[in-house]
Amino acid sequence: MKASAWLRRKAWAGFLLSLCAGVCAAQVPAKKLFGKATEPAAMAAEPIGYYSKGCLAGAQALPADGAHWQVMRPARKRNWGHPALIAFLERFAPAAAQASGWPGILVGDLAQPRGGPMLTGHASHQLGLDADIWYLPMPVQRMSASERENLSSVSLVRADRLEVEPATWALGHAALLRTAAADGAVQRIFVNPAIKKALCASDKGAPWLRKIRPEHGHDYHFHVRLHCPAGASQCESQEPPPEGDGCDTSLDWWFTHEALHPQPSAPAAPLTLAKLPAACTSVLSAGRPKKPR
Repeated sequence: MKASAWLRRKAWAGFLLSLCAGVCAAQVPAKKLFGKATEPAAMAAEPIGYYSKGCLAGAQALPADGAHWQVMRPARKRNWGHPALIAFLERFAPAAAQASGWPGILVGDLAQPRGGPMLTGHASHQLGLDADIWYLPMPVQRMSASERENLSSVSLVRADRLEVEPATWALGHAALLRTAAADGAVQRIFVNPAIKKALCASDKGAPWLRKIRPEHGHDYHFHVRLHCPAGASQCESQEPPPEGDGCDTSLDWWFTHEALHPQPSAPAAPLTLAKLPAACTSVLSAGRPKKPR
C-alpha cells in the first residue's frame, strides 16, 4: 500500500474515532461525566442553565471550616458553588449563630466542582446556587474526618409526617429559617410541609414566610436556593414564589393521602450532555485552574 493511501486511511479512521467519541459522550448520563470532575473549570464564574438542568463555570470551594460553620460529607466533594453562594454562606453562618444561639451551622451538599447532575441524591444543585443546611447545630469542637462522614442530622418531623416532632423542634430552628429567608439573595427555601405548618402557626402573616416552600424530604435539612446573580445571562431564573405567606389552603394539600402516599412513577431518563445547555460541554472540557507557585 502506498504511503499516501495509508495516511488517508489513518486520518479517516481518526476522524471516525473522534466522531464516535463525541456521539458516545453525548449519550452517556451526564452525572457520570460531571461526577468525575475533581476541580473547577478555569473559566469566569457563571451558572449555566436551570437549577435542575445546567452546570457551573468558575466554581469556588467553601472551606471545610469557618468560625461558624463546618462542612459535612467532604468526601463527596460537593462543597463547591458560585461565588454568590459562598458569599451568602459566609455571611449567613455568623448571623444564624447569633439568631439561633448555636455555635454555628453544619453545611451539607452545595454543588460539584463543575456543577451538573450528581451521581446520587439531587435533581437540582446543578448551578452552584443551592445549599443544604442541617438542622443539627454545629458542635463547639472541630469534628474529625470520620465524624463528618458518619454523623447524621436530626429529623424535625413526627413519624406520621403531620406535625413537627416536639422532642427535636426548637425555637432555634425557626430563627435559622427566618434569618435565611431575610437575605435578599435567597429565592426560596424548601422545608418539610410539617415545618412550614409549624411556622405558619407561630409567624402567620410574616412576609419572609413567602420564601418558605413545602417539599417532602426536607425533614433533616433545609434547602436554600439563591436568585440568579446579577449579570448571569446564561442562568435561567425560577418563577417567584406565589404571593402571600403560603399559610392558606394550598398548604392543606400536603397533608392529604395523595400527597403523603404518592403513587410510584417510572424513573425519568437520566440527563445526557446533549440535553444540557451547549455551554456545559465547554465547562466539562475546560482546563483546571493554575495552581500558584
